[in-house]
Amino acid sequence: MKLSFDVMASDRRTAARNGRMLTGHGEVLTPAFMPVGTQGTVKTLSPRELKEIGAQTILGNTYHLYLRPGPEVVRTAGGLHRFISWNRPILTDSGGYQVFSLADLNRITEEGVTFQSHLDGSYQIFTPEGTMEIQHDLGADIIMCFDECTPYPCSHQAARTSMGRTLRWARRCRQRHRELEESDGHDQALFGIVQGSTYADLRRECADTLVEMDFPGYALGGLSVGEPKTAMFEMIEAAVPRLPEHKPRYLMGVGFPQDIIAAVARGIDLFDCVLPTRNARNGSVFTSEGPLVVKNAVYARDFRPLDPDCDCYTCRNFSRAYLRHLFQAGEILAPRLATLHSVAFYMRLMREIRQSIAEGRFESWSRVFLERYHQEQESEQSELTTIPGGEQ
Repeated sequence: MKLSFDVMASDRRTAARNGRMLTGHGEVLTPAFMPVGTQGTVKTLSPRELKEIGAQTILGNTYHLYLRPGPEVVRTAGGLHRFISWNRPILTDSGGYQVFSLADLNRITEEGVTFQSHLDGSYQIFTPEGTMEIQHDLGADIIMCFDECTPYPCSHQAARTSMGRTLRWARRCRQRHRELEESDGHDQALFGIVQGSTYADLRRECADTLVEMDFPGYALGGLSVGEPKTAMFEMIEAAVPRLPEHKPRYLMGVGFPQDIIAAVARGIDLFDCVLPTRNARNGSVFTSEGPLVVKNAVYARDFRPLDPDCDCYTCRNFSRAYLRHLFQAGEILAPRLATLHSVAFYMRLMREIRQSIAEGRFESWSRVFLERYHQEQESEQSELTTIPGGEQ
């Protein structure tokens, strides 16, 4: 089935909204956070565990799945859903972010990107048409245009040149996607990606041009790449009002809880980030009172759960002292239990956001949450953010 999106409730004082996105593999209630399953798995967690903690959809990475096991293997298996045993919606990115993050291994031209595999050193090329073919083989419900993620900082002219290439690639992606849809019968929703670095005029121009192409949804890329948080929110405010009200809006790669709340207040519907899983594997978990580094010695005799407000399997059964012991002993169970908790925290966060919007109390809920969430513990990574029209 074709993707559909309906706005079910809107906040009166901010741009926050509840939505219902329907895909061929079920619905996604928004605002929603997508755990990142880079190589067809959310690291350390099984699909059953993800479902139990409320994950509605997950994200797969086109670049990594292309290198291994390869799109032909996934296609032969019946698509990514069957290959990884996940019967809920999947979004795949285009590989554009890897062009940015692996810059030392690639060369960008108008045709596409030639890159050297980080696995075996072989040379490969990604083109807009090729990324559409790979994502059709993977069979995700939502797929992304191939884009160029502009580094920060960059000049206005460099950002304009990059944005122009992203728009030309978007047209090529849309054309090839339509051709593939006619030949393979897949109903996949192709999202355009708004670029433009930290220049509001470019963000508005890019958004307007993509809207003219009439994509089923729109993403904001090239943010959370080192720019100040104030600049990130200014770019959201520049782009979102230009995007259609009746289509989903996706902020790529943004994941601190306070940043998600601030972005929801500015009209964003979908999020993804590796933060909850990556940090958890390294012993830092998210809680209702802020991040907690459970490996620290202070927790050696702390027999409380990670988060007293959490009802996940980890918090129902194990203490901070036990988690610290597992990390100190190098036990595999340590990153599993920590990841399970942190992803569950994000799922609960999004449920509370949706409920607060539905009940007309998003602003007051946000204020209470942020007052309790000790953001100073993330001071090296994230600034205090504000809700437009509301409190810190």
